[in-house]
Order: sequence, then structure tokens, then C-alpha cells
Amino acid sequence: MSDLEKNLYKRVTVSPKATPAKSGRAYKGFSTINDNAKGFSLYDFDLIKQDLINYFHIRQGEKLTDPTFGTIIWDLLYEPFTQDVQDAIVENVTKIVNYDPRLGVNSIVVDSYEQGISVECSIIFLPYNISESLKFRFDQKNGLL
Repeated sequence: MSDLEKNLYKRVTVSPKATPAKSGRAYKGFSTINDNAKGFSLYDFDLIKQDLINYFHIRQGEKLTDPTFGTIIWDLLYEPFTQDVQDAIVENVTKIVNYDPRLGVNSIVVDSYEQGISVECSIIFLPYNISESLKFRFDQKNGLL
């Protein structure tokens, strides 16, 4: 082995790994739903809202690994809107909102209309301590509006 080969390790330098630039966004995700967006990335509030909407699109029992995951509202659309049905929906929506650790629930109002059930919930984005009211309409003909 030559002296050049023996001293090779002294000439090789490794620069430290560059630290990535920090962005002001806490949550980053991907969605192809929004046609008006410039890209497919979602951040912070938009991502949290889309995750909640996705949860409401899953009928309880559809997820293979967790049959308790999802909402019962789709199964109650054609049932008479009694106080028991309303209480069950409020309990289910509370469970859904509290499932996401980024969200908390302030209030939930469930009502029926001609073609379905409407749910208005006041949620709080816990990392930001910001409240917002969201309204979901579960329509018998058109799905989630």
C-alpha cells in the first residue's frame, strides 16, 4: 500500500448535513379534491378540515381494520328523526371530532331537513386555539354536501 493510499482519509472531508429550512406550517398533507388549488399540498387548517371531511365520508363498518371507525349518520338518513337518533348522532360526531388530537368540540347542533340530516359543529383547532363553525349536510341523494 502506498503512502498516498494510507493518507487518503486525511484528505477526504465530509461536510455536516445541511439543516432544512423551517417553514411556518405545522401540518402538511396531500389532497386531489380541491380543483382551485395550485398544487396538491394542504397545510394546517385546510388539512385538518379535509381529514375531518374524509372521516365523515366513511360509513361505520367500512374500514377493515377497525369496524368502529366511521360515522353512523349514513345509516340513519332514512330513519325517523327522533330524539334518540339525534342523541346518537351528537355522540358519534363528538367521538369523530375528538378522535383527531388536533381538534376539540365546543358544540354540536343536529337537525333534519327535507332530504337528509345537517350537522353544525363548533370546533376548536387546539394547536392554534382558534374556533370555527363547520356545517355538514348528509343528503339522501347527493351524499355529503
